[in-house]
Amino acid sequence: MSPKPSSITLIRHKSLLKISWDNGREGEYPLAGLRAACPCAECRQKEDQRGDTISPKLLERPLQPGMSAGIRSIEKVGNYALRLIWDDGHAHGIYSWDYLYALCPGCVVLDDQQ
Repeated sequence: MSPKPSSITLIRHKSLLKISWDNGREGEYPLAGLRAACPCAECRQKEDQRGDTISPKLLERPLQPGMSAGIRSIEKVGNYALRLIWDDGHAHGIYSWDYLYALCPGCVVLDDQQ
């Protein structure tokens, strides 16, 4: 079974989204990286990343001109994803749990659950 978040925290002053996963792992996602790795069709086409493997390296991509790394709000999408509403008005990306977990930078084991 794929991991699911047990908690999601937006840390605005550090420009991070912190996700604790139900398998005991935890990741801190830089907001600029999440915006640059937006999974919507429009962003993927602009970035021409169709051949890229989903990995934390996607979070290292620079923002394109006109993109904002500030989050206006976060919406849960069913039991499978988040929609991040960016300060620049972009709201098309649906970040599934699987996608976010694959992007998880430096996930560390917090307990003995694996």
